[in-house]
Amino acid sequence: MAFVWSGYGVGGSGLKDVGVCRFGERVAVRRCVRAGAVRMSVDMETSPMTLNRFMIEQAMRNLDKEHLQDMQSLMSSIQLACKKIASLVARAGISNLTGLEGDGGSINVQGEEQKKLDVLSNDVLKNALRFSGKMGVIASEEEDEPVVVDEVFSGNYVAVFDPLDGSSNIDAAVATGTIFGIFDEGNVGCLAEDHMSSDMSSEELRCLTGTLQPGSNLVCAGYCMYSSSTMMVISLGDGVNGFTLDPQIGEFILTHPDIKIPSRGKIYSFNEANSPAWDPTLQQFVQSLKDGSNRSGVKYSSRYIGSLVADVHRSRYTVPDGA
Repeated sequence: MAFVWSGYGVGGSGLKDVGVCRFGERVAVRRCVRAGAVRMSVDMETSPMTLNRFMIEQAMRNLDKEHLQDMQSLMSSIQLACKKIASLVARAGISNLTGLEGDGGSINVQGEEQKKLDVLSNDVLKNALRFSGKMGVIASEEEDEPVVVDEVFSGNYVAVFDPLDGSSNIDAAVATGTIFGIFDEGNVGCLAEDHMSSDMSSEELRCLTGTLQPGSNLVCAGYCMYSSSTMMVISLGDGVNGFTLDPQIGEFILTHPDIKIPSRGKIYSFNEANSPAWDPTLQQFVQSLKDGSNRSGVKYSSRYIGSLVADVHRSRYTVPDGA
């Protein structure tokens, strides 16, 4: 464990002497100054930037953005749920959590057969959000309709999520993930007319209007990937940051600050079995990626995992040399 004191004087370097003291396995490096303030900085081993600390600092730096105060509580609930889901995924093979829910026949809103972990992960994330005290409406891919949170726990935000994207990969121990987005319930817009009906109750209408908002209304969004490590990537509307779960301390640690999308990649990722049904223009574009006749002149490689979180994450981090 290392502690570093950096001193800044009034004239010259301000550095008088440097002393090193050993206390067991701890090393302290002390810089004494003639005058001026003394600043202490510590390395990531002694003071890691956890997700909780990151959220607190974001709120302190942006006092004009009141929703960031609420996001502290919400992200605390979301990361707790993701830690639990990560544990369930890791132990699925030895806890009889693989296979279909109810031996098959359970279908979600997308028409997909639900896995056991789909249902369990949905309950974990839904309950974590409900008891955060910040949610007004919760909408999951695993449920037919969005639900209003009990008044005693009700808040002003809307959560939309897929609790376990790519769950068909669970049986093969392939990467999966959780996708989530948070809307402010007051920023209602973009209602889909074909979902409206005259016999809808006011509560049903509230649920619908809250969840059918455009992406530009999101106040927080992200995903958590469960693979060789558990990684959460989030955006609060001003940049994207990645946090990796440290199993030794049970905290998400900032490992990928200020993530940027590369100007050009070198892989493409989609289910090519659907290519005969594509528009001819799309078919030509994909062919140009394969043979290098695209604008970059680079022949792309195909990588398809079948989990949106894993595919997006891999494509993001596979960047050509020099890009």
